[in-house]
Amino acid sequence: MASKLTPAQRVALARHPERPGTADFIKHLFTDFFEQRGDRLCAEDGSILGGVALFHGKPVTVIGHRKGRSLEENLSLHFGMPSPEGYRKAQRLMLQAEKFRRPVITFIDTPGAYPGLEAEARGQAEAIARTLALSSRLTVPIVSVVTGEGGSGGALALGVGNRVLMLENAVYSVLSPEGFAAILWKDASRSDEACGVMKLTAADLLELEVADRIIPEPEGGAHTNPAALFRTLDTALVKELNALGKLSGPALAAGRYKKFRAMGAKALRKERT
Repeated sequence: MASKLTPAQRVALARHPERPGTADFIKHLFTDFFEQRGDRLCAEDGSILGGVALFHGKPVTVIGHRKGRSLEENLSLHFGMPSPEGYRKAQRLMLQAEKFRRPVITFIDTPGAYPGLEAEARGQAEAIARTLALSSRLTVPIVSVVTGEGGSGGALALGVGNRVLMLENAVYSVLSPEGFAAILWKDASRSDEACGVMKLTAADLLELEVADRIIPEPEGGAHTNPAALFRTLDTALVKELNALGKLSGPALAAGRYKKFRAMGAKALRKERT
């Protein structure tokens, strides 16, 4: 594990521009990746990257948020904030995985869904809701990995997994620290303080039983030694998929439902005591 960092420092690492993204994980963890584009309804949204690949020789479906490395790429990808077309593409890939009995692996790294007028007009909330509903009832294994910044429903849409893993310096929350501070204290400059209040770090979420496992990062963050991180995550994914592969389809769907229904119960018990 890395040295002790404050929640605000972990948020900064989760947002680091050189942090490995979905495209990097696909390149280094999988082989024979075949990208699939378009939602078959409206358009292609590059901020969701997905397709079919081989993981240790076995077919899987991979879906993740994609950010750019340059300003131009980030602008074209809305800084990793998907539009409805992206979530509908994810639905298409999930249905395909269900049909062909492929496990689904998702990579989460987004500030949230794109809030633009066009996205809202084309049904942003409906697209997220349908993605949540669909992933909750799939009868194939789903492993979700929060790799950077997991924000709001835009992140949760890809986060309904049988197992939820978080990289050590990843964060996962209902909204950004800046948004939290602006709403609660009417002062977005108190975002560092908000990071500590929100309980958004991997350690916090493991304690709250939202995350199931923390993936250690190299000292200084994932970007300092990506190869070491890829090896660690590869081992974790193999273990999780092997365990989930022993369960029946109905058991996978029921277990996922039970897992998410129970979230928050531990925090509530603590509050009452």
